[in-house]
Amino acid sequence: MHEIVKRILDETSKRVDAITTPPKKSDIKTYNKKDVVAAIKKKHIEGDIPVIAEVKPASPSQQYMDISPEKASDIAIQMERAGAVAVSVLTEPNFFHGSLENLEKVRQNVHLPVLRKDFIIDEKQLEEINCDIILLMTGVLGTRTGEFVDLAISKGIEPLVEIQNKEELYTALATNTKLIGINNRDFRTMEVSLNNTMELAPLIRKYDIEHGTEHMIISESGIHSGADAKAMIEAGADALLIGTAIIKSDDIYHKTKEIVKA
Repeated sequence: MHEIVKRILDETSKRVDAITTPPKKSDIKTYNKKDVVAAIKKKHIEGDIPVIAEVKPASPSQQYMDISPEKASDIAIQMERAGAVAVSVLTEPNFFHGSLENLEKVRQNVHLPVLRKDFIIDEKQLEEINCDIILLMTGVLGTRTGEFVDLAISKGIEPLVEIQNKEELYTALATNTKLIGINNRDFRTMEVSLNNTMELAPLIRKYDIEHGTEHMIISESGIHSGADAKAMIEAGADALLIGTAIIKSDDIYHKTKEIVKA
């Protein structure tokens, strides 16, 4: 695991320690989950590429823009109007400059499924805020991945289980997740290669045929253009998670639409 990932996890542990006693279920407002699986299928029928567009203030190596909750909402609305199938919101504060407040504001103002993207390591994080989808990293959770998948499902949240290699893939396939994210970034080197989706997506398809299961594949990281997007769909991805290319563009609406229509 790369040093930067270790640092993020160290800070995440401190955040978790600071979480106060989670609210009781009766204190959490009733929340009707939006079905991302159905939304992705609908996009394919319409002939568009299902894009999960990301509200991403920064990465560990670069800050893109300051994003307040109000700005996060405005960005997400543009993404929705451009045809995104869902919106991902970074909530990791120290390295990605995200916030729970950004996610809450986005959730209040778009009609799309909303993904919480963070480093989830403790059940308390699943009680912090309502969301439709939550990212669970196999490379972080390891043998606890299945436990967290079941916890998310029990709380009415769709788990998106992220993998980076064959070993993590088979860990993910042993869980009850419907969504498998293939991260094209290697956490050991931080290098990005779209070949990762091209190599791993067919293995998921093969597994589903042999076991009578059905998983949706989300390709993540390194997708910058319509050509990249089309290549990932042709490789077997059902949807794409795109942050940097959209948030760095001069026109978030048109960049999102360009990829959706690719």
